[in-house]
Amino acid sequence: MSESNQSHPGPAFYAQPKYLSQPRLREWWTLLHPPYTMFLLSLVVIGACLEGPIHTFRLWMTVLAFFLAVGVGAHAMDELQGRPLRTTIPAWQLVTASIVSVTGAIALGIVGTLKVSEYLWFFIVIGVVVALGYNLELFGARLHTDLVFFLSWGSFPVLTAYFAQHANLDVAAFLAALYAAFIAATQRQLSTPARRLRRRVQYIEGHEVLADGTQVALSVENQLLPIETALRTLCWTSVALAGALMSARYHFL
Repeated sequence: MSESNQSHPGPAFYAQPKYLSQPRLREWWTLLHPPYTMFLLSLVVIGACLEGPIHTFRLWMTVLAFFLAVGVGAHAMDELQGRPLRTTIPAWQLVTASIVSVTGAIALGIVGTLKVSEYLWFFIVIGVVVALGYNLELFGARLHTDLVFFLSWGSFPVLTAYFAQHANLDVAAFLAALYAAFIAATQRQLSTPARRLRRRVQYIEGHEVLADGTQVALSVENQLLPIETALRTLCWTSVALAGALMSARYHFL
């Protein structure tokens, strides 16, 4: 199949949603990486709700802190590194969003050190170092690795949320963190080829020949479909587990 017969997909399956009428609003929506931010926040809820009782204020402050630090701040910093989402948001707005949101997350963490435990400083420092080091590729990009991603996007939200609730960590928290690292690794293993297909591949030539002789033309779109279907399913799987744990703790369903 020639290049002229293939359309070029956007930089992400959630990019530039047509149901938002304002172009700039669509760009900011895209910047938030909604499915992946939802995935991250579901891990926060899972960590917080592993064991009761649940302190509702601590739960929502932890969710808000991660939304600010990662959903807004880290993603804005990432967009400054080569514009992977192809937005036209001015650099000064991305910088401002990063500074304000990360500062807000730190402020919430400081409140946590006063309300929960001074040892929350440990989580605050790690969170800031990883957010800056990974997304801005500091320290010679030594933190910009798959392992750091698995731990910071998977294990860290679970452990932080659990500690914010109970001021300690136990075996259940570490086992849940291991689960989160595995599920973050799965997300990474799927999103990496999806990003390559969307952002680097111009077009695909050739076809598949099935056992009965049928030929199926290859394209970027049909290579993306199973990968991104699995990504959507994975994100909602984590949300479903978070919802189940919240329901068990609050008994509202």
